[in-house]
Amino acid sequence: MKRKYFGTDGIRGRVGEGKITPEFVMRLGWAAGRVLGNGKGSKVLIGKDTRISGYLLESALEAGLVAAGVDIHLLGPMPTPGIAYLTRTLHAQAGIVISASHNPHCDNGIKFFSCEGKKLPDEVELAIERELDKPMTTVESEHLGKAYRVSDAAGRYIEFCKSTIPWTMSFKGLRMVVDCAHGATYHIAPHVLRELGADVIAIGVEPNGLNINANVGSTHIDTLQKAVLEHSADLGIALDGDGDRLIMVDAKGEVLDGDDILYIIACSRLRRGVLDGGVVGTKMTNFGLEHALNQHGIDLVRADVGDRYILERLQIERWSLGGEPSGHIICLDRTTTGDGVISALQVLAEVVKSGRTLHELRDGYQKYPQITLNVKLGTANAADLMEAEVVQQAVESVVTELADTGRVLLRPSGTEPLVRVTVEGQDSQQITALANRIANVLESIVAGQAGSRQVASV
Repeated sequence: MKRKYFGTDGIRGRVGEGKITPEFVMRLGWAAGRVLGNGKGSKVLIGKDTRISGYLLESALEAGLVAAGVDIHLLGPMPTPGIAYLTRTLHAQAGIVISASHNPHCDNGIKFFSCEGKKLPDEVELAIERELDKPMTTVESEHLGKAYRVSDAAGRYIEFCKSTIPWTMSFKGLRMVVDCAHGATYHIAPHVLRELGADVIAIGVEPNGLNINANVGSTHIDTLQKAVLEHSADLGIALDGDGDRLIMVDAKGEVLDGDDILYIIACSRLRRGVLDGGVVGTKMTNFGLEHALNQHGIDLVRADVGDRYILERLQIERWSLGGEPSGHIICLDRTTTGDGVISALQVLAEVVKSGRTLHELRDGYQKYPQITLNVKLGTANAADLMEAEVVQQAVESVVTELADTGRVLLRPSGTEPLVRVTVEGQDSQQITALANRIANVLESIVAGQAGSRQVASV
C-alpha cells in the first residue's frame, strides 16, 4: 500500500503547515500510542533537536500519547541516534524523534524507532496511518499515561559513544575542530572527544532555536574548513542538526564526504581482520569508491538512497558497514542506525592506531568525476519517460562506451518535476558528452509531449 502520511524518513514539512501542526501531531501521537503501546505501563521516549518548534510538537505528541494511555519519558535535546540507543536500553516500546535533520529551523518532522532502536517497518507505519484516519478518543482517566523526564539521557549516550572504541584508546595530542551545527550534538560531541583526550575547538554549539544548520554543520562545510586552517588543527568534524550525518575535513582543508569515510573505515577493518563481509552503498555512491574497494577485494552493493534502505540491505547481506555520500554511516556492529559521533570515533581510532593522518588514510581512493543534468518533465510522467525504448537504447549505448570505467544513473527527483541524469567516469569531458546524449533524448520526448524544449541544467 502507498503511504498517505509517512515519507522515506518519517513525516517532515514546514511548521504550521500540512502535517506539521499541533492538531495533526497530537493525533499522530495518539495513533502511534494505539499501535506501539501495549496497554497500561507502555513507555515511549521523546527526544528532539534544538529547533524552537520542538517545544510545540513535543507537547502535542505528549497529549496524544497520554490520551492513548502511554507513559512518556522526555529526553530533551538529543541526537537522533542517541534516541535510538536509549529506546533500546531503557526498554521502551518506541522512541520518537522531533527533528528535520539538516533542514532550516522553519521545518520540523517526526520519526519513530522501534523497541530495537530501528526505523519502523512499512507495515507498522501503515498501521499508524490507519489509526490516524479514525476519530480520536481518550482512555478512561485511571488509564491515562504520565510524563517523566530522563535527567541523565545525555550522560548515558556519551558513555555509550565512548564504549564503541577500545577503552585504552586516547586522542591525546590530536587537535580537532568540531562543528555541531547548533543542533542536538552541541552538548554531546565536544564532551565525548574531550573525555577521550582530544584538544577540541567547538563551533556551532550555541543553539537559540533559530540557528540550527545556519551556515554551519555538514551542509555548510566551508565554515569548518576555515576553522581547521585558522586553528592549525589536525582535522575537523562536521555533524548535522540531529547528529546522524558526518562530514570530515583534513588538515589541508580538504573535505571527506560519506564515501571517503566509508573507505577509511572499511580498509581499517580489513587490515585488522574484522570487516564483516562487504559494504553497502547507494545509487549515489561514487563509482571510484566501488573501484577502490574492489581493489582491496571488498564487495560493494548498492541500495536505494536513504539510510533505511541501507539498513535493510545490510540485514539481508548480514554485513555491518554501509553509508552514503551525504554522511549517513551505519556501523551495525556498534549501533542500530546512522550515527555521526560514533562514525567519527571509528575514523579517529584508525588515525591513532595507524599513526597516519586523515589525508593519508584516504590514499588509494580516487573520486571519479560526476555530472548530473536535470531534465524538466513538463507534462511527461517520469517512469514512462525513463522506460521509453529510445531512452533505454541511449542509456545502453553509454553503458557500452563506458565499459567498466564508469556508470549511468537515471532517477526521478523526489521533490521536483525532474529526471536526473547522472554519469560518472574517469574523463570529465567524456562523461559530460555522454550525459548530454541521454538528456537530449529525454528532452526530445518531453518537447514532443509538452510542445516546448526544456533545457537541462548541471
